[in-house]
Amino acid sequence: MILDLFAQTLLDYLMTPHMWGLALVGVGIGIVLGALPGVSSTMALAILLPVSFGLEPAAAMLFLIAVFVSSVYGGSISAILINIPGTPGAIVTQFDGYPMAQQGKAGHALAYALISSTIGGLIGLALLVTLAPVVAQAAMSFRSPEFAMATVFGLVLLSFASGGSTFRGILVAAVGVLLGMVGFDLLTDTARFDFGTRTLQSGIELVPVTVGIFGLAEVLRNLAAGREGLPRVPHIGRLMPPFSAVAKLWKPILRGGVIGTFVGAIPAAGSAIAVALTYAQEKRLSRTPGNFGKGEPAGIAGPEAANSASVGGSLVPMMTLGIPGDPITAVLMGALLIHGLRPGPMLFANNPGFVAGIYVAVFVAVVLTLVIGFGFMRVVAQIMRVPRTLLFCTIALLCVVGAFAIRNSLTDVYVMLFFGVLGYVMFLLRLPPAPLVFGLILGPILEENLRRSLILSRGSWTVFIERPIALTLILMSLAAVLAPVAMALWRRRRAR
Repeated sequence: MILDLFAQTLLDYLMTPHMWGLALVGVGIGIVLGALPGVSSTMALAILLPVSFGLEPAAAMLFLIAVFVSSVYGGSISAILINIPGTPGAIVTQFDGYPMAQQGKAGHALAYALISSTIGGLIGLALLVTLAPVVAQAAMSFRSPEFAMATVFGLVLLSFASGGSTFRGILVAAVGVLLGMVGFDLLTDTARFDFGTRTLQSGIELVPVTVGIFGLAEVLRNLAAGREGLPRVPHIGRLMPPFSAVAKLWKPILRGGVIGTFVGAIPAAGSAIAVALTYAQEKRLSRTPGNFGKGEPAGIAGPEAANSASVGGSLVPMMTLGIPGDPITAVLMGALLIHGLRPGPMLFANNPGFVAGIYVAVFVAVVLTLVIGFGFMRVVAQIMRVPRTLLFCTIALLCVVGAFAIRNSLTDVYVMLFFGVLGYVMFLLRLPPAPLVFGLILGPILEENLRRSLILSRGSWTVFIERPIALTLILMSLAAVLAPVAMALWRRRRAR
C-alpha cells in the first residue's frame, strides 16, 4: 500500500510546478548553507523553519527535507576544499578529501562525495520505507505508560550523546521539560510558571527557542571567535573521475549506506558516529590501509554514503515513536507539531498519504542534490569566499525576521534573543544546548502520558513496572545513566 501511495505522490509532485520549485530552492539553499563553515544543518533548518509556516504540511516538509538532505552533502564541500567541515557528519571526509584536493584532484574528490552521498541517501530511504512501518506497527501496542517511559528513555539517550557529561545533559533536558510546562495546563486550565504575565500564558513557542539556541547562539560563538576570512579555495579542476574508479567503490558505498542507516536510527547516535564507524571499518578492510589520510577515494565514499544514509535512519524514531533522533530531526518534528501533526505510530494509521509524502520528499531531495550539486559546484566554491562577518550578520538578521514572522509579535523576538544569548552562555559553560530543545518538545508528551497513566491507575506508580515494555524502558534508561558512572569507577580502579 505504501509503495502505491509513494508512486502516486511522486506523480502528483511531478505534475505540480509549485512543489518542484520549493524542492529546487530548498536544495540550492541547503548546499550553500551546508558548505559554509559554521552554518550546520541544524542551524540552516532553524533559520528557515519560519518559511514553512505559510505552506501546506506536505509542501513544508518537502522544503525542509530538501534543505536537510542537501546541507548534509554541502558540508563535504568545505571539508574537501578548505579542510573545514561544514557539518559534523563531514568531519571524516576531510581526512582524505583535503589531501586529494591538495594533489590537484578537488573535482574528483567532490564527485566521489556527491555520488556516494546520492547512493547512500537512496539506501537510507529504502531502509526507512522498510523499517518504519514495522517499528510503527510494534509501537501500536504502546499505551500511555509505554509512551511515557519511551519519552524518558529518549531524553536520557539524547542527553547522554549530546556532548559533555551525562549529568549536565540530563540537567539541561530537565530545564527544557520545565519550559514545556509554561502556560495553561490542559487538564486543569490553570496558568503555570507565567510569573503573572499574559505573555507567558500561551506558553513558550518552539520556533523562537530553536532559532535562538541553534541560530543566533552559533552566530555569537563564531563572531566571538574573531576568525576573519577563509583559507584559499583551491581550483576544482576536472569534475568527473573515470567510471572505473567510481565502480570500484561500490563496496564501501554499500557498507557505509547500511551502517549509516542503522546508526542514524538509534536516538542520539547521529551522523558523526556513523561516519566514524564507517571510516574505521573501511580502513580495517582495505588492502592498503596506509593510503588512508593521503587521498584514498574509499575514505571519502564510505563516510559520505553513511552521512547521507543517516538522514533516512534518523527519521525512523521521529516518525514512529515521536522521539527526535538528533537536533536536526528535532527541528523537523517541531515543524510537524506546528502544522498540527504529531509524529508516532498513529501518523502511519491516520495519515499514510503524508508519510508517503515524506518518503517522496527524501527521494526528490537526494536526486536533485545530485543534479544541482554537479551543476553548481564551482558556484558554491565562489560563495565560500564571502567574508564571515557579512555572512553571520545576514544570518542574525534572518533570525530576527524569522522569529517575528511566527505571530508578528516582538515577544517572540525577545524570546529568540534571550535563548540566543543563553545558548552562547551554555557554550561557555560547556553545557549542551540540544537537550533543552529535546526537553521542550518531549516534555509535554511526557507530562500528558505520565498523568494519563496515573489517572488510569488511580495514582499507583506500579503501572510502570507492571507492564513489561515500560519496565524494560525504565531499566534501559537507568543503565544509560549509570553506565558512565560505572565506567569512571572501573577506570579509577584499574589506574590504582
